Amino acid sequence: MTESHLGDGRCVDLDGTRDDARLEALSPQPLLTRDYETRPSLVYERLRQQHGPVAPVDLLGVPAWLVLGYREALRVLQDDDGWPKGLENWRARSEGRVPADWPLGPSLEVNHVLIQGGPGYRPLRTAWDAALKPFQDPRNAQANRLKAAVTAYADELITLIGQGGGTGVADLSAQFSRPLPLMVASHLLGFPGSQGDDALMDMWRVLDAGPDAEPALERLLATLAELAAVKLKEPGDDFPSYLLAAHPDLNLDELARELFMLLGMTSDHVGILVSNTVVEVISGSGDVRASLSAGMVRETMNRVVMRKPPLVNFVPRFAAKDTPLGRYTIRAGDPVWVSSAAAHADPLFANHVAQGSTISTRAHLSWGAGPRQCPARELASTVAAVGVGRLFERFSHLDLALPVDQLPWRSSPFMRGLRSLPVRYELASLPAQPPVDAPAPETPDTVVPDPSVRQRSSLWRYLTGLIRAGR
Repeated sequence: MTESHLGDGRCVDLDGTRDDARLEALSPQPLLTRDYETRPSLVYERLRQQHGPVAPVDLLGVPAWLVLGYREALRVLQDDDGWPKGLENWRARSEGRVPADWPLGPSLEVNHVLIQGGPGYRPLRTAWDAALKPFQDPRNAQANRLKAAVTAYADELITLIGQGGGTGVADLSAQFSRPLPLMVASHLLGFPGSQGDDALMDMWRVLDAGPDAEPALERLLATLAELAAVKLKEPGDDFPSYLLAAHPDLNLDELARELFMLLGMTSDHVGILVSNTVVEVISGSGDVRASLSAGMVRETMNRVVMRKPPLVNFVPRFAAKDTPLGRYTIRAGDPVWVSSAAAHADPLFANHVAQGSTISTRAHLSWGAGPRQCPARELASTVAAVGVGRLFERFSHLDLALPVDQLPWRSSPFMRGLRSLPVRYELASLPAQPPVDAPAPETPDTVVPDPSVRQRSSLWRYLTGLIRAGR
């Protein structure tokens, strides 16, 4: 952006005179409206036309800045000193102007690695990188076991769908995309048996920021604190144990908050990415399906997150000092929310992305950017890619049961995904099942779930109830 300074200290940019009005004086319009629920792209475009790349918005009663421009988003994300995280930097909160019952409070008050600022962040992030490395580095046995686990869980879910017949109707969101990362998260956290089911369901309630978000968060953190206590006494081959080894000063409450973060990243985000990629492949051209068959699942996912990123708005950052951004001056302590969805639609960026290409840009912001880019991005991408690949290997035919423009979406302040993904399917074949009494074979790289545990699982009972007979 080209700027010049006038004698009275005001700035002029190419879009006009900079507005120095304080955020609270601008009477920002509510962001989370019915229009946002149904057509968020139109909301972003209206804001962009009215305000430029940065717009004042009202988030459920709290004013904030929403970054719509790709260039401005990168500027904020890559400058951790100028735009730090940490709720202690939020001026309105420090002054008691954020309502105690603000619906987004439960998600933001959990001071984990995604939220935290200050000197404690760097050692915590270093510990996260060390704890995730065994599962993200393909040279490690844990990464191979995790990939085998994802494949086994995907096959379980597909086989369960197939109990309704070789052909039929299914909701791939409820019956595959959401439960798959739930099962993977339980594996990563080392939950015994099916104890992770209720925890992940509470995680969804928190992310959706509904009226039951606060009690769900309390239950979830209590469950995770119990798990943390177990891992402290009996470390295992799992993420909590590795995180404790890398950061032994973490107490149980702090560890529970970090596990909360991992659950969020490996549940809703991955589930939405799987569903969105499936829709892209089913509704796309033959070239899209051909690229998937050629093993280019991740490139297809890159293109999907350009248009429909699961995480549409990042958790807030705060201006360290009065700083020009877009057409406005952001005051020290103002909350700044970067919208990856809006940034991807910024004409200055989107017009440079080749339309219809089977190779998409990797310049998307779905995992953030800069030094605080998501530490679990490789893990989440692997889970999603294996899940999508397994679907199209096991089903010989998948077709949307609704027109693509009638698929029901759900939006929260953070995420945007499908409420359901109804499909008509035809299974290619069902794998041979071992006798019920046969011992489960185990190899270092194979995961065979215990059928008796599955039958006791609340998740499995729920999924069994969703089976629909073939038609």
